[in-house]
Amino acid sequence: MTAQPATEPRKRSPVDRLLDTVERVGNKVPHPVLMFLYLMIGVILLSAIMAFFGVSVTEQIAVPVPMELTPNFYEDVSEYTLSGVGNYDVEFVIMEQTITINSLLNIEGIRFLFTSFVPNFQAFGALAVTLIAMMGAGAAEVAGLLAALIRKLVQVAPRALIAYLIVFIGVLASVASDAGYLILIPLGAAAFLAVGRHPIAGLAAGFGGVAAVFMANLIPTPTDAMLFEITNEAIALAGGAPISITADYFFQAASAIVMTLVVGFVIVRIVEPRLGKYDPAEAGDPEQATATDEVAPELEARGLKRAGLALLGVLAVVLLATLPPGAPLRDPETGDIIGQTPFMSSLLFIVMLCFFVPGVAYGTAVGKYKSANDVIAAVIKTFAGLGGLIFTLLMISQFIAYFNYSNLPSYIATVLAEWLGQAGIPAIPLLVGFIFVIVVLDFIMPGSLAKWAIFAPIFVPLFIRLGVPAQTVFAAYRVGDSPMNTLTPLMVYFPVIVIFAQRYQKNAGVGSLVALMLPIAMIVLIAWLIFFILWFVLGIPLGPGYPVSI
Repeated sequence: MTAQPATEPRKRSPVDRLLDTVERVGNKVPHPVLMFLYLMIGVILLSAIMAFFGVSVTEQIAVPVPMELTPNFYEDVSEYTLSGVGNYDVEFVIMEQTITINSLLNIEGIRFLFTSFVPNFQAFGALAVTLIAMMGAGAAEVAGLLAALIRKLVQVAPRALIAYLIVFIGVLASVASDAGYLILIPLGAAAFLAVGRHPIAGLAAGFGGVAAVFMANLIPTPTDAMLFEITNEAIALAGGAPISITADYFFQAASAIVMTLVVGFVIVRIVEPRLGKYDPAEAGDPEQATATDEVAPELEARGLKRAGLALLGVLAVVLLATLPPGAPLRDPETGDIIGQTPFMSSLLFIVMLCFFVPGVAYGTAVGKYKSANDVIAAVIKTFAGLGGLIFTLLMISQFIAYFNYSNLPSYIATVLAEWLGQAGIPAIPLLVGFIFVIVVLDFIMPGSLAKWAIFAPIFVPLFIRLGVPAQTVFAAYRVGDSPMNTLTPLMVYFPVIVIFAQRYQKNAGVGSLVALMLPIAMIVLIAWLIFFILWFVLGIPLGPGYPVSI
């Protein structure tokens, strides 16, 4: 993804030469399938060696113990009643837990290697997310709806602001979980191409917004709901009170705005100048090389009108299933819409419908879809291009399963937590150290939920004992978890982004994408870290009723 020759070649800066080196070296990295195969072999051998030498680590955990209560007759006895079983409260007892390494080459480990291979893939959610999201996007793309929307976007949006707009939409896309990776990123590339700018820069804008700022948004996301549930379980281990999903909302929303500006600035000032002028001859997919997928204006207008009506129809059905009291997408017990509710669990399916149904409506109006078979063929065409990705996801699922079985993640997290706890340093350096721990481990353990499920029970009680509230720890986790998503080939959608890039530059590889995103990741990390430190120093509440420090 280096700059193309021009009439007056741009002088290469030291940063450009560094990124060119990263690109050359990175492109020598083996195919992702082979890379994950090598990683699996490494985990298997490392687990056997560490288990053979009896490597372990001991940590202190708070274990809940039921405690029978004697009610005060001057108080309401019912407040102590628990399901008619008796009057109990919970106290926490500090106990020691030893984490040992499970070998993957002993009898139990070998049994796991053989028996879990199919279940590992069956339980790997990224595959289902990819197929469902691409089902809607594929139907809309083949119909020409996405191209038409991009043309409208570039007509109404100032050319200079397109990068910031794409980044901002990418930031908001995390409300639909992982759908943004599969829908917005190729849209960003196509939008840049439509205005005569380098499509790879548009891809970087979409990827930067979706991935580098994944943990920031203007509204709480389904991921937030699950992460806060894990956080509250960790808080309970320290005997603390649970926190709400809005515990760091002020910081989350402010981060979304500030990081949008940061990513957009890097795209315009660093990434795009390095890429230079786009040469369509470099495209791997000739259909993507030029923005020529246009139809007659009257047909496009009719198609967009029908697509709009179809979208309103989908939204009307969703609202009817969500807003009325007792609606099926509300929580059946609390009636909530936001949180771990049927509505939030349905967002990916809703997003798919918001692309699929309008895509079919548009395609029918412009003559692209003449029958149901044409729609089916469009989806099949989309799925047919995912064969390599599915093979890669198979290998990723095995690596994650073997890595978790070995207990290596818990061992690494515990060792690092002990080091931070024994360092005896003030709150800000301690939190900064925690952020860098997350940054480093994100290279080998991408994925917000899985990583937090391992780290929260260790780090949250540790920081609470050190006087740092849980909401501040979680805000720090937001900062450390996101930026490296754009750099690690172990992130499940990284191979997908490489494939998207190859549409426009056939020689693009892992190194190309890493070199492209490295300035974004580094500058976002530094800017977000400074923003977090300033927020902490100024003592601004992280959320309504939640201070940044005790």
